[in-house]
Amino acid sequence: MSWETVIGLEVHVQLATASKLFSASSTRTGDEPNSNASLIDLAMPGTLPVVNREAIRHAIRFGLAIDAEIGRRSVFERKNYFYPDLPKGYQTTQLAEPIVGAGVVELQLEDGTRKSVRIHHAHLEEDAGKSLHEAFSDETGRAMTGIDLNRAGTPLIEIVSEPDMSNAEEAVAFARKLHAIVTSLGISDGDMSQGNMRFDVNISVRRPGEPLGTRTETKNLNSFRFMEKAIKLEVERQIDVLEDGGEVVQETRLYNGETNTARAMRSKEDANDYRYFPCPDLLPVLVSEEEINELRDALPELPDARKARFVETYALSEYDADLLSADLATAAYFEAAAKQGGDAKLAANWVMGELTARLNTDDIGIAQSPVSAGHLGELILRIKDGTISSKIAKQVFDACWAGEGSPDQIIESKGLKQMSDTGELEKIVDDIIANHPAQVEDYRGSDEAKRKKKIGFFVGQAMKATQGKANPQQLNQLLQQKLNG
Repeated sequence: MSWETVIGLEVHVQLATASKLFSASSTRTGDEPNSNASLIDLAMPGTLPVVNREAIRHAIRFGLAIDAEIGRRSVFERKNYFYPDLPKGYQTTQLAEPIVGAGVVELQLEDGTRKSVRIHHAHLEEDAGKSLHEAFSDETGRAMTGIDLNRAGTPLIEIVSEPDMSNAEEAVAFARKLHAIVTSLGISDGDMSQGNMRFDVNISVRRPGEPLGTRTETKNLNSFRFMEKAIKLEVERQIDVLEDGGEVVQETRLYNGETNTARAMRSKEDANDYRYFPCPDLLPVLVSEEEINELRDALPELPDARKARFVETYALSEYDADLLSADLATAAYFEAAAKQGGDAKLAANWVMGELTARLNTDDIGIAQSPVSAGHLGELILRIKDGTISSKIAKQVFDACWAGEGSPDQIIESKGLKQMSDTGELEKIVDDIIANHPAQVEDYRGSDEAKRKKKIGFFVGQAMKATQGKANPQQLNQLLQQKLNG
Protein backbone atom coordinates (compact mmCIF):
# COMPACT_ATOMS: atom_id res chain seq x y z
CA MET A 1 0.00 0.00 0.00
CA SER A 2 1.10 3.56 -0.65
CA TRP A 3 1.76 6.20 1.97
CA GLU A 4 0.30 9.68 2.26
CA THR A 5 2.34 12.61 3.52
CA VAL A 6 0.78 15.35 5.61
CA ILE A 7 2.67 18.64 6.01
CA GLY A 8 2.02 21.85 7.92
CA LEU A 9 4.32 24.84 8.25
CA GLU A 10 5.11 27.36 10.95
CA VAL A 11 6.85 30.32 9.33
CA HIS A 12 8.73 32.95 11.32
CA VAL A 13 8.97 36.30 9.55
CA GLN A 14 11.06 39.15 10.98
CA LEU A 15 9.14 42.39 10.61
CA ALA A 16 10.77 45.42 9.02
CA THR A 17 10.63 47.83 11.94
CA ALA A 18 13.39 50.15 13.07
CA SER A 19 13.01 49.15 16.72
CA LYS A 20 12.13 46.00 18.63
CA LEU A 21 8.71 44.72 19.58
CA PHE A 22 8.71 46.06 23.15
CA SER A 23 11.69 48.45 23.33
CA ALA A 24 13.39 51.25 21.41
CA SER A 25 16.49 49.12 20.74
CA SER A 26 17.58 48.96 17.09
CA THR A 27 16.87 45.93 14.92
CA ARG A 28 19.96 46.55 12.76
CA THR A 29 21.98 43.49 11.83
CA GLY A 30 25.75 43.36 11.72
CA ASP A 31 26.34 45.54 14.80
CA GLU A 32 28.71 44.53 17.60
CA PRO A 33 27.30 41.64 19.64
CA ASN A 34 25.06 42.74 22.52
CA SER A 35 25.16 46.40 21.47
CA ASN A 36 21.41 46.48 20.71
CA ALA A 37 20.05 44.79 23.83
CA SER A 38 18.39 47.11 26.34
CA LEU A 39 17.29 46.49 29.91
CA ILE A 40 13.74 46.01 28.62
CA ASP A 41 14.89 43.31 26.19
CA LEU A 42 16.49 41.54 29.15
CA ALA A 43 13.37 41.97 31.36
CA MET A 44 15.35 43.58 34.13
CA PRO A 45 13.33 44.39 37.28
CA GLY A 46 11.53 47.72 37.13
CA THR A 47 11.34 47.84 33.32
CA LEU A 48 8.07 47.79 31.40
CA PRO A 49 7.55 46.84 27.74
CA VAL A 50 5.66 49.07 25.29
CA VAL A 51 4.20 47.52 22.12
CA ASN A 52 5.63 48.68 18.79
CA ARG A 53 2.62 50.08 16.90
CA GLU A 54 4.16 49.52 13.48
CA ALA A 55 4.67 45.81 14.23
CA ILE A 56 0.94 45.59 14.97
CA ARG A 57 0.17 47.35 11.68
CA HIS A 58 2.52 45.04 9.75
CA ALA A 59 0.76 41.98 11.16
CA ILE A 60 -2.62 43.41 10.17
CA ARG A 61 -1.32 44.11 6.65
CA PHE A 62 -0.41 40.46 6.31
CA GLY A 63 -3.81 39.37 7.56
CA LEU A 64 -5.56 41.62 5.06
CA ALA A 65 -3.37 40.31 2.22
CA ILE A 66 -4.59 36.73 2.81
CA ASP A 67 -8.18 37.79 3.50
CA ALA A 68 -7.91 36.61 7.11
CA GLU A 69 -9.90 37.50 10.17
CA ILE A 70 -8.25 40.41 12.01
CA GLY A 71 -8.26 40.24 15.80
CA ARG A 72 -9.92 43.42 16.99
CA ARG A 73 -8.61 42.39 20.40
CA SER A 74 -5.37 40.45 20.79
CA VAL A 75 -3.46 39.48 23.90
CA PHE A 76 0.22 38.89 24.63
CA GLU A 77 1.18 35.91 26.76
CA ARG A 78 4.34 34.54 28.31
CA LYS A 79 5.67 31.25 26.99
CA ASN A 80 8.01 29.90 29.64
CA TYR A 81 11.10 27.89 28.77
CA PHE A 82 14.87 28.06 29.29
CA TYR A 83 17.46 28.73 26.59
CA PRO A 84 20.86 30.35 27.21
CA ASP A 85 19.96 33.01 24.60
CA LEU A 86 16.56 33.74 26.21
CA PRO A 87 17.57 35.82 29.23
CA LYS A 88 13.98 36.50 30.34
CA GLY A 89 13.26 32.83 30.83
CA TYR A 90 10.12 33.34 28.77
CA GLN A 91 9.09 34.55 25.32
CA THR A 92 6.39 37.19 24.95
CA THR A 93 4.05 35.84 22.29
CA GLN A 94 0.36 35.29 21.50
CA LEU A 95 -1.67 32.11 21.87
CA ALA A 96 -5.37 32.31 22.75
CA GLU A 97 -6.14 35.63 21.05
CA PRO A 98 -3.75 36.26 18.11
CA ILE A 99 -3.73 39.37 15.94
CA VAL A 100 -4.53 37.39 12.73
CA GLY A 101 -7.10 34.60 12.52
CA ALA A 102 -8.05 32.10 9.82
CA GLY A 103 -7.16 32.90 6.21
CA VAL A 104 -6.13 31.21 2.99
CA VAL A 105 -3.21 31.29 0.55
CA GLU A 106 -3.79 30.28 -3.07
CA LEU A 107 -1.03 28.43 -4.93
CA GLN A 108 -0.38 27.58 -8.55
CA LEU A 109 1.81 24.49 -8.79
CA GLU A 110 4.34 23.70 -11.51
CA ASP A 111 1.93 21.41 -13.37
CA GLY A 112 -0.60 24.25 -13.56
CA THR A 113 -2.96 22.92 -10.90
CA ARG A 114 -4.21 25.21 -8.16
CA LYS A 115 -4.29 24.52 -4.46
CA SER A 116 -5.57 26.36 -1.40
CA VAL A 117 -3.62 26.22 1.85
CA ARG A 118 -5.51 27.33 4.92
CA ILE A 119 -3.87 29.56 7.49
CA HIS A 120 -4.85 28.67 11.05
CA HIS A 121 -3.61 31.98 12.44
CA ALA A 122 -0.61 34.33 12.57
CA HIS A 123 0.59 35.78 15.84
CA LEU A 124 3.09 38.38 16.98
CA GLU A 125 6.04 37.42 19.14
CA GLU A 126 9.57 38.46 20.03
CA ASP A 127 12.66 36.65 18.81
CA ALA A 128 15.27 35.11 21.09
CA GLY A 129 18.99 35.89 20.98
CA LYS A 130 21.58 33.79 19.19
CA SER A 131 24.03 31.19 20.51
CA LEU A 132 27.39 31.21 18.73
CA HIS A 133 29.31 27.97 18.97
CA GLU A 134 32.30 28.76 16.77
CA ALA A 135 35.48 30.72 17.51
CA PHE A 136 35.05 30.75 21.30
CA SER A 137 37.32 28.97 23.77
CA ASP A 138 38.78 29.51 27.23
CA GLU A 139 42.47 29.77 28.11
CA THR A 140 42.80 25.98 28.09
CA GLY A 141 41.38 25.70 24.59
CA ARG A 142 38.08 24.24 25.75
CA ALA A 143 35.19 25.12 23.41
CA MET A 144 32.70 27.67 24.71
CA THR A 145 29.47 29.26 23.52
CA GLY A 146 29.00 32.98 22.97
CA ILE A 147 25.63 34.66 23.41
CA ASP A 148 24.59 37.59 21.20
CA LEU A 149 21.39 39.25 22.39
CA ASN A 150 21.08 41.80 19.58
CA ARG A 151 18.22 39.74 18.15
CA ALA A 152 16.41 39.37 21.47
CA GLY A 153 13.10 41.20 21.26
CA THR A 154 13.09 41.57 17.46
CA PRO A 155 9.47 41.52 16.21
CA LEU A 156 8.24 38.42 14.39
CA ILE A 157 5.00 37.14 13.03
CA GLU A 158 4.63 33.38 13.17
CA ILE A 159 2.35 32.13 10.40
CA VAL A 160 0.80 28.75 11.21
CA SER A 161 -0.74 26.75 8.38
CA GLU A 162 -3.21 23.91 8.52
CA PRO A 163 -1.75 20.50 7.51
CA ASP A 164 -2.94 20.94 3.91
CA MET A 165 0.23 20.05 1.98
CA SER A 166 1.03 16.55 0.79
CA ASN A 167 4.56 16.74 -0.62
CA ALA A 168 7.74 18.81 -0.59
CA GLU A 169 6.86 20.63 -3.81
CA GLU A 170 3.60 21.96 -2.37
CA ALA A 171 5.34 23.04 0.83
CA VAL A 172 8.00 24.94 -1.12
CA ALA A 173 5.35 26.57 -3.32
CA PHE A 174 3.52 27.68 -0.17
CA ALA A 175 6.72 29.05 1.38
CA ARG A 176 7.58 30.92 -1.83
CA LYS A 177 4.10 32.44 -1.95
CA LEU A 178 4.39 33.65 1.65
CA HIS A 179 7.79 35.15 0.82
CA ALA A 180 6.25 36.93 -2.17
CA ILE A 181 3.41 38.29 -0.05
CA VAL A 182 5.49 39.65 2.85
CA THR A 183 8.10 41.23 0.57
CA SER A 184 5.43 42.76 -1.66
CA LEU A 185 3.76 44.23 1.41
CA GLY A 186 7.11 45.62 2.55
CA ILE A 187 6.62 44.18 6.04
CA SER A 188 9.81 42.09 5.78
CA ASP A 189 12.84 41.84 3.50
CA GLY A 190 12.49 38.05 3.62
CA ASP A 191 16.29 37.63 3.73
CA MET A 192 16.66 33.97 4.64
CA SER A 193 20.46 34.17 4.78
CA GLN A 194 20.06 36.48 7.79
CA GLY A 195 17.34 34.36 9.39
CA ASN A 196 14.65 36.95 8.60
CA MET A 197 12.40 34.19 7.30
CA ARG A 198 12.63 30.71 8.81
CA PHE A 199 10.53 27.60 8.39
CA ASP A 200 9.53 24.91 10.88
CA VAL A 201 8.05 21.92 9.03
CA ASN A 202 5.64 19.49 10.70
CA ILE A 203 5.58 16.14 8.89
CA SER A 204 3.68 12.89 9.35
CA VAL A 205 2.82 9.93 7.14
CA ARG A 206 -0.16 7.58 7.09
CA ARG A 207 -1.87 4.94 5.01
CA PRO A 208 -4.72 6.32 2.86
CA GLY A 209 -7.90 6.69 4.89
CA GLU A 210 -6.18 6.29 8.26
CA PRO A 211 -6.01 8.97 11.02
CA LEU A 212 -3.10 11.41 11.07
CA GLY A 213 0.20 9.85 12.03
CA THR A 214 2.64 11.03 14.71
CA ARG A 215 4.35 14.21 13.51
CA THR A 216 7.85 15.50 13.85
CA GLU A 217 8.96 19.11 13.56
CA THR A 218 12.11 20.03 11.63
CA LYS A 219 13.21 23.45 12.89
CA ASN A 220 14.80 26.57 11.47
CA LEU A 221 15.10 25.80 7.76
CA ASN A 222 16.34 28.93 6.02
CA SER A 223 16.18 28.14 2.30
CA PHE A 224 13.62 26.68 -0.08
CA ARG A 225 16.15 24.15 -1.31
CA PHE A 226 16.97 22.93 2.19
CA MET A 227 13.27 22.72 3.03
CA GLU A 228 12.58 20.50 0.03
CA LYS A 229 15.50 18.19 0.86
CA ALA A 230 14.65 18.05 4.57
CA ILE A 231 11.02 17.11 3.89
CA LYS A 232 11.96 14.32 1.47
CA LEU A 233 14.54 12.99 3.91
CA GLU A 234 12.10 12.98 6.85
CA VAL A 235 9.28 11.38 4.85
CA GLU A 236 11.61 8.60 3.77
CA ARG A 237 12.82 8.12 7.35
CA GLN A 238 9.31 7.88 8.80
CA ILE A 239 8.18 5.39 6.15
CA ASP A 240 11.27 3.24 6.80
CA VAL A 241 10.58 3.29 10.57
CA LEU A 242 6.94 2.26 10.12
CA GLU A 243 7.63 -0.41 7.49
CA ASP A 244 10.24 -1.92 9.82
CA GLY A 245 7.57 -2.24 12.51
CA GLY A 246 8.69 0.72 14.60
CA GLU A 247 6.88 3.83 15.82
CA VAL A 248 7.54 7.44 14.91
CA VAL A 249 8.37 9.48 18.00
CA GLN A 250 6.99 13.01 18.35
CA GLU A 251 10.14 15.11 18.42
CA THR A 252 11.89 18.23 17.21
CA ARG A 253 14.59 17.62 14.61
CA LEU A 254 17.43 19.61 13.05
CA TYR A 255 18.52 19.41 9.41
CA ASN A 256 22.07 19.97 8.14
CA GLY A 257 21.97 21.28 4.58
CA GLU A 258 25.68 20.78 3.97
CA THR A 259 25.55 17.03 4.66
CA ASN A 260 21.85 16.44 3.89
CA THR A 261 21.41 14.74 7.24
CA ALA A 262 19.02 15.26 10.14
CA ARG A 263 19.04 14.39 13.82
CA ALA A 264 16.68 14.46 16.76
CA MET A 265 17.08 17.52 18.98
CA ARG A 266 14.52 16.91 21.76
CA SER A 267 11.14 15.35 22.40
CA LYS A 268 8.36 17.59 21.14
CA GLU A 269 6.65 19.66 23.82
CA ASP A 270 2.94 20.33 23.96
CA ALA A 271 1.53 23.81 24.59
CA ASN A 272 0.79 23.08 28.26
CA ASP A 273 4.48 22.31 28.87
CA TYR A 274 5.25 25.98 28.36
CA ARG A 275 2.90 27.25 31.13
CA TYR A 276 1.39 30.02 29.01
CA PHE A 277 -0.28 32.84 30.90
CA PRO A 278 -1.30 36.42 29.95
CA CYS A 279 1.59 38.87 30.23
CA PRO A 280 0.86 41.05 33.28
CA ASP A 281 2.91 43.96 31.88
CA LEU A 282 0.96 44.39 28.63
CA LEU A 283 -2.64 45.44 28.09
CA PRO A 284 -4.73 43.82 25.33
CA VAL A 285 -4.20 45.35 21.89
CA LEU A 286 -7.39 46.90 20.51
CA VAL A 287 -7.65 47.68 16.79
CA SER A 288 -10.40 49.90 15.39
CA GLU A 289 -12.36 49.31 12.19
CA GLU A 290 -11.13 52.70 11.00
CA GLU A 291 -7.48 51.66 11.24
CA ILE A 292 -8.15 48.30 9.55
CA ASN A 293 -9.91 50.05 6.65
CA GLU A 294 -7.09 52.56 6.37
CA LEU A 295 -4.52 49.76 6.11
CA ARG A 296 -6.68 47.83 3.63
CA ASP A 297 -7.01 50.85 1.36
CA ALA A 298 -3.24 51.41 1.39
CA LEU A 299 -2.21 47.84 0.51
CA PRO A 300 0.31 47.70 -2.38
CA GLU A 301 0.00 45.45 -5.42
CA LEU A 302 0.12 41.82 -4.29
CA PRO A 303 1.63 38.87 -6.21
CA ASP A 304 -1.65 37.58 -7.70
CA ALA A 305 -2.64 41.04 -8.93
CA ARG A 306 0.87 41.61 -10.31
CA LYS A 307 0.69 38.29 -12.15
CA ALA A 308 -2.65 39.22 -13.73
CA ARG A 309 -1.22 42.59 -14.79
CA PHE A 310 1.83 40.93 -16.38
CA VAL A 311 -0.44 38.64 -18.41
CA GLU A 312 -2.58 41.54 -19.59
CA THR A 313 0.06 44.23 -20.06
CA TYR A 314 2.95 42.20 -21.42
CA ALA A 315 1.03 39.34 -23.10
CA LEU A 316 2.99 36.77 -21.09
CA SER A 317 1.80 33.23 -20.53
CA GLU A 318 0.41 32.45 -17.07
CA TYR A 319 3.47 30.31 -16.38
CA ASP A 320 5.96 33.06 -17.30
CA ALA A 321 3.94 35.69 -15.44
CA ASP A 322 3.83 33.50 -12.34
CA LEU A 323 7.60 33.07 -12.29
CA LEU A 324 8.32 36.74 -12.90
CA SER A 325 5.74 38.20 -10.50
CA ALA A 326 6.32 36.04 -7.43
CA ASP A 327 9.42 37.87 -6.21
CA LEU A 328 9.16 41.65 -5.93
CA ALA A 329 12.81 42.26 -6.86
CA THR A 330 12.57 39.97 -9.89
CA ALA A 331 9.32 41.63 -10.99
CA ALA A 332 10.87 45.10 -10.76
CA TYR A 333 13.99 43.94 -12.64
CA PHE A 334 11.91 42.38 -15.42
CA GLU A 335 9.70 45.45 -15.85
CA ALA A 336 12.68 47.80 -16.01
CA ALA A 337 14.46 45.63 -18.60
CA ALA A 338 11.27 45.16 -20.64
CA LYS A 339 10.51 48.88 -20.76
CA GLN A 340 14.03 49.86 -21.76
CA GLY A 341 14.43 47.02 -24.26
CA GLY A 342 10.98 47.45 -25.74
CA ASP A 343 10.29 43.70 -25.86
CA ALA A 344 8.64 42.07 -22.84
CA LYS A 345 8.83 38.51 -24.16
CA LEU A 346 12.54 38.81 -24.93
CA ALA A 347 13.15 40.37 -21.51
CA ALA A 348 11.20 37.55 -19.85
CA ASN A 349 13.24 34.91 -21.68
CA TRP A 350 16.53 36.51 -20.63
CA VAL A 351 15.48 36.97 -16.99
CA MET A 352 14.13 33.43 -16.65
CA GLY A 353 16.94 31.91 -18.69
CA GLU A 354 20.46 33.29 -18.77
CA LEU A 355 20.12 35.64 -15.79
CA THR A 356 18.49 33.11 -13.45
CA ALA A 357 21.03 30.44 -14.40
CA ARG A 358 23.93 32.77 -13.56
CA LEU A 359 22.35 33.86 -10.27
CA ASN A 360 21.91 30.22 -9.27
CA THR A 361 25.46 29.31 -10.28
CA ASP A 362 26.93 32.19 -8.27
CA ASP A 363 24.39 31.66 -5.45
CA ILE A 364 23.38 35.31 -5.29
CA GLY A 365 20.09 37.19 -5.36
CA ILE A 366 18.88 39.37 -8.20
CA ALA A 367 19.67 42.48 -6.15
CA GLN A 368 23.37 41.50 -6.36
CA SER A 369 23.30 40.82 -10.11
CA PRO A 370 26.39 42.29 -11.86
CA VAL A 371 24.14 42.88 -14.90
CA SER A 372 21.66 45.61 -14.05
CA ALA A 373 18.14 45.77 -15.47
CA GLY A 374 19.25 48.78 -17.50
CA HIS A 375 22.12 46.85 -19.03
CA LEU A 376 19.88 43.91 -19.90
CA GLY A 377 17.42 46.33 -21.51
CA GLU A 378 20.30 47.83 -23.54
CA LEU A 379 21.34 44.34 -24.64
CA ILE A 380 17.78 43.57 -25.76
CA LEU A 381 17.71 46.79 -27.79
CA ARG A 382 20.86 45.75 -29.63
CA ILE A 383 19.33 42.36 -30.47
CA LYS A 384 16.17 44.00 -31.72
CA ASP A 385 17.89 46.64 -33.89
CA GLY A 386 20.16 44.03 -35.47
CA THR A 387 23.40 45.36 -33.99
CA ILE A 388 24.19 41.88 -32.61
CA SER A 389 22.79 38.38 -33.05
CA SER A 390 21.30 36.32 -30.21
CA LYS A 391 24.46 34.21 -30.20
CA ILE A 392 26.74 37.23 -29.86
CA ALA A 393 24.39 38.62 -27.20
CA LYS A 394 25.41 35.79 -24.89
CA GLN A 395 29.05 36.77 -25.28
CA VAL A 396 28.14 40.38 -24.47
CA PHE A 397 26.15 39.22 -21.43
CA ASP A 398 29.15 37.20 -20.21
CA ALA A 399 31.43 40.22 -20.52
CA CYS A 400 28.88 42.47 -18.81
CA TRP A 401 28.59 39.93 -15.97
CA ALA A 402 32.36 40.00 -15.63
CA GLY A 403 32.25 43.78 -15.16
CA GLU A 404 33.77 44.76 -18.50
CA GLY A 405 31.32 47.61 -19.09
CA SER A 406 27.88 48.25 -20.55
CA PRO A 407 26.63 46.22 -23.54
CA ASP A 408 27.27 49.13 -25.94
CA GLN A 409 30.82 49.58 -24.61
CA ILE A 410 31.52 45.85 -24.90
CA ILE A 411 30.10 45.59 -28.44
CA GLU A 412 32.25 48.54 -29.55
CA SER A 413 35.48 47.54 -27.80
CA LYS A 414 35.33 43.89 -28.92
CA GLY A 415 34.14 44.63 -32.46
CA LEU A 416 31.03 42.45 -32.06
CA LYS A 417 28.64 44.36 -34.33
CA GLN A 418 26.65 42.11 -36.60
CA MET A 419 27.75 42.07 -40.24
CA SER A 420 24.79 43.45 -42.20
CA ASP A 421 26.56 44.81 -45.27
CA THR A 422 24.86 42.98 -48.14
CA GLY A 423 27.82 43.38 -50.49
CA GLU A 424 30.30 41.96 -48.00
CA LEU A 425 28.01 39.06 -47.10
CA GLU A 426 27.38 38.32 -50.78
CA LYS A 427 31.11 38.01 -51.45
CA ILE A 428 31.49 35.57 -48.52
CA VAL A 429 28.51 33.48 -49.72
CA ASP A 430 29.92 33.39 -53.29
CA ASP A 431 33.29 32.15 -51.98
CA ILE A 432 31.65 29.41 -49.91
CA ILE A 433 29.55 28.20 -52.88
CA ALA A 434 32.61 28.24 -55.15
CA ASN A 435 34.75 26.30 -52.65
CA HIS A 436 32.18 23.55 -51.95
CA PRO A 437 30.89 22.33 -55.35
CA ALA A 438 30.03 18.81 -54.10
CA GLN A 439 27.83 20.14 -51.32
CA VAL A 440 26.19 22.59 -53.74
CA GLU A 441 25.41 19.77 -56.18
CA ASP A 442 24.03 17.62 -53.35
CA TYR A 443 21.85 20.50 -52.15
CA ARG A 444 20.46 21.27 -55.59
CA GLY A 445 19.67 17.61 -56.21
CA SER A 446 17.59 17.30 -53.05
CA ASP A 447 13.89 17.90 -52.51
CA GLU A 448 12.63 20.91 -50.58
CA ALA A 449 12.42 19.11 -47.22
CA LYS A 450 16.03 17.92 -47.40
CA ARG A 451 17.24 21.33 -48.59
CA LYS A 452 16.06 22.90 -45.32
CA LYS A 453 18.44 20.60 -43.46
CA LYS A 454 21.33 20.78 -45.88
CA ILE A 455 21.43 24.59 -45.97
CA GLY A 456 22.72 24.41 -42.39
CA PHE A 457 26.15 23.39 -43.72
CA PHE A 458 26.46 26.63 -45.70
CA VAL A 459 25.16 28.72 -42.80
CA GLY A 460 27.79 27.16 -40.55
CA GLN A 461 30.56 27.93 -43.03
CA ALA A 462 29.44 31.54 -43.33
CA MET A 463 29.21 31.98 -39.56
CA LYS A 464 32.70 30.52 -39.23
CA ALA A 465 34.02 32.91 -41.87
CA THR A 466 32.43 35.91 -40.14
CA GLN A 467 33.22 34.73 -36.59
CA GLY A 468 29.50 34.52 -35.88
CA LYS A 469 28.84 38.15 -36.86
CA ALA A 470 26.75 37.58 -39.97
CA ASN A 471 23.14 38.72 -39.77
CA PRO A 472 21.31 35.33 -39.78
CA GLN A 473 18.23 36.58 -41.61
CA GLN A 474 20.21 38.28 -44.39
CA LEU A 475 22.54 35.30 -44.61
CA ASN A 476 19.71 32.80 -45.08
CA GLN A 477 18.08 34.96 -47.74
CA LEU A 478 21.35 35.29 -49.69
CA LEU A 479 22.12 31.57 -49.48
CA GLN A 480 18.68 30.60 -50.71
CA GLN A 481 18.90 33.07 -53.59
CA LYS A 482 22.35 31.85 -54.66
CA LEU A 483 21.78 28.12 -54.14
CA ASN A 484 18.31 28.02 -55.66
CA GLY A 485 19.08 30.39 -58.51
